Amino acid sequence: MRLPDWLPEIPGEQPHPLAFATVSGAHLYGFPSADSDVDLRGVHVLPVEQVVGLTVGPQTLDRTWTRDGVEVDLVTHDLAKFCRLLLNRNGYVLEQLLSPLVVTSSPAHEELAALAPRCLTRHHAHHYLGFARTQWRLYERTGELKPLLYTFRVLATGIHLMRTGALEADLTRLYAYGPGYLPELVAAKREAEHGAAPPIPQAAGDVARLTAELEAARDASSLPEAGGAHQAVHELVVRTRLAGAGIQVGSADSTSRTANTR
Repeated sequence: MRLPDWLPEIPGEQPHPLAFATVSGAHLYGFPSADSDVDLRGVHVLPVEQVVGLTVGPQTLDRTWTRDGVEVDLVTHDLAKFCRLLLNRNGYVLEQLLSPLVVTSSPAHEELAALAPRCLTRHHAHHYLGFARTQWRLYERTGELKPLLYTFRVLATGIHLMRTGALEADLTRLYAYGPGYLPELVAAKREAEHGAAPPIPQAAGDVARLTAELEAARDASSLPEAGGAHQAVHELVVRTRLAGAGIQVGSADSTSRTANTR
């Protein structure tokens, strides 16, 4: 499913400048359907007076609307909150930061992405194990295909991360970690966002196996116990904040990326 051509217009319509906005959700995971909404995630930068004064600006902004028949869900965190989550081994923000589907970027985004490998730890496995448990329980309750695919996706992403130190959120690039019927499930999901999953008697066993593999990969991982980017991330936040709305501050020698739509 091709992303809408008007996505790059959205950042300029927000109340605060965005350090970045990327596409997450089914588009990032490799199985968007024709009726999938577009999940935009990113970072807004509050002005200094809304950080150091008595009136504090919004730490999180959440907005959902429909444009040209497409539902858009936009969630952004202020830069400092996002960075605290990143340093706290939060897999959601890590995937948002490193998503290849970039709607808007900045040098601050590029610098933060370059620091991401220094934020990785073996404890990121806890995020993927917890997410998988939540999605599996949802699948057991509803029988929907979407949470079943999400279960396999997060387990495969977690195993790959623990074994290689590289983040890959697209399930279609992780088939080697899962059961052979995954391509059929992805094809079915692309046809309908909330369709029922076909009967798969072996699914529970496959999920249990992948869960055990992720736990073993965590225990054997060469990733460190703790990240080493705290000071560098702190300095990035300070430099960006002191520039006010000028998010063009940053040490990374790079140019902004443009929207990657497919």
